[in-house]
Amino acid sequence: MHKESMHVLHVVGARPNFMKAAPVMRALDERQQVRQSLVHTGQHYDANMSDIFFTQLDIPAPDVNLEVGSGSHARQTAEIMSRLEPVLIERKPDIVLVYGDVNSTVAAALVCSKLLIQVGHVEAGLRSFDSSMPEEINRIVTDRLANLLFTPSEDGDENLQREGVAPEKIYRVGNVMIDSLIRLLPAAMQCVKNGLPERYALVTLHRPSNVDDRATLNSILDSLLKVSERLDVIFPVHPRTRQRIAEFGADGARIHLLDPLPYIEFLALQRRATVVITDSGGIQEETTYLGVPCLTLRSNTERPVTVTAGTNTLIGPDNGKLHSELAKILEGKAKSGTIPPLWDGHAGERIAEILCQLPVQRDC
Repeated sequence: MHKESMHVLHVVGARPNFMKAAPVMRALDERQQVRQSLVHTGQHYDANMSDIFFTQLDIPAPDVNLEVGSGSHARQTAEIMSRLEPVLIERKPDIVLVYGDVNSTVAAALVCSKLLIQVGHVEAGLRSFDSSMPEEINRIVTDRLANLLFTPSEDGDENLQREGVAPEKIYRVGNVMIDSLIRLLPAAMQCVKNGLPERYALVTLHRPSNVDDRATLNSILDSLLKVSERLDVIFPVHPRTRQRIAEFGADGARIHLLDPLPYIEFLALQRRATVVITDSGGIQEETTYLGVPCLTLRSNTERPVTVTAGTNTLIGPDNGKLHSELAKILEGKAKSGTIPPLWDGHAGERIAEILCQLPVQRDC
């Protein structure tokens, strides 16, 4: 007797989620008897940038957009839960896949747990061991609720097992973010931006601990001004942060402030950079794959494999360390990294294969 197809529902809310969901959706599309739905919570406030990401990553238009928008952590999480619940009741998915560590991820996991819907967490097991980070709380809660935990690296497995997660729930599949990077790298290599300096530092800052505190931001900007004495600085920057930079007086230096960029254009800048200075988790991974030196303006990382195996160095609040590490890079003494196992462009296919082989799922 022909069985009903398995229904996989994906929940995305912020730009990194799009890059992680795209390879999984593509791999499931290639398998017969799988039906997919895509719910965009609208957590990310920049609708225009979100639309560009969907286009570049070849993700279909969302079946549902919850249009939640920005807000405090509690308000945003609660709003996502309230708007997502009736969607799940109506669509009745067999499994919901959530991605990363944003508020949309933990909100969807909470709703599914109440409705007894299976949850798969893509990028499970990552830990910074810093409970002051909202993302760390999201990661811990989501992993506790998830039925299937798809990890990108060995440390993820170890963290989950130490927390008491049953080994049979854990699947090391590799890094889905790298799937998207590998797929779009040829387009990025064809993307030429006129007027770029031959050597430059690429900067991204977005964490509230770095950009919302005036003293901290001023200290970082002062460091970037000193960096710009040795190397041009290219900084795609949020308008709010741009205003604060202008107030600080960084305009007119060799700091080139750009509007936020679509993924392919940013990847093109990243692969050519002499060094990347960032507080982003995903960029730590991308630079490790690309072999580009990365200086992370954080005291910890939930992606330690980028430090132990990759090209990443944690800087923390020590401006002296930033400049000493930069000096090493400019002298050709940057740390050499390797690409972690399973960061090979096939993580999405592994996830699809696991979903289709689960005995609790319908034939696919």
